[in-house]
Amino acid sequence: MRRAVNIIFLGANGLGKSMLTKNLIHTALLAGYKTKFVSASQMLSDLSAQDGATSRRRCLQKYASPDLLAIDELGYLSYDNRYADLLYEVINARYLKSSTIITTNKPFKEWGEIFPNAACVVTLVDRLIHRSEIVKIDGASYRTKEALESAEKRAQRKRGRARKMEESANDQTAVLA
Repeated sequence: MRRAVNIIFLGANGLGKSMLTKNLIHTALLAGYKTKFVSASQMLSDLSAQDGATSRRRCLQKYASPDLLAIDELGYLSYDNRYADLLYEVINARYLKSSTIITTNKPFKEWGEIFPNAACVVTLVDRLIHRSEIVKIDGASYRTKEALESAEKRAQRKRGRARKMEESANDQTAVLA
C-alpha cells in the first residue's frame, strides 16, 4: 500500500479472484485504509452517466481517492472507446499514488477485445502493470465443483431412498409369503 503496488488477478471464471480481492479490501479496511470495491461495468457506467465536466470530475475523484480501489470483472463485457478512456482516466489518476486491484479473465494481449479500437489500451495496460503483482490463477471452477458434488449427493440420497423402498417391498413380500 505504501508503495502503491497494484495487484492483477488473472484467471478463468469461478477460481476465487473476487473473493481474494474482497478479503484484501477487508484487510486494508481493518488496517485503516480507505477502500472501494466496484465492478468494472458499474464504475464505467457511473462515470459515463455524468453530464458535464464538473460532475464527471467529482465522480472520477470518487474512484481516484481511495487508498485501495478494487475493480472487479474487467474483461467480462466489451466496451466502446469512451469507456476505455474513462478507465484510463481512473488508472492514470491513481498511477504511482494509490494501489489498485483488478480481477480479469483476459490476458493483457486480449484487452483489445474488451475495448475494441481504443487507442489508449496499450498505455492503460502499461501504467497498470508498472509496479504490479500479476497473480495468474489456474484450476477448475469451484462453482462447477460444488454443483457436481451437490448433484452427486442428491443422486446418492435418491439411490438410498430407492434401496429403502425396495427393501420395504421385499419385507412386505416376505410377510405375505
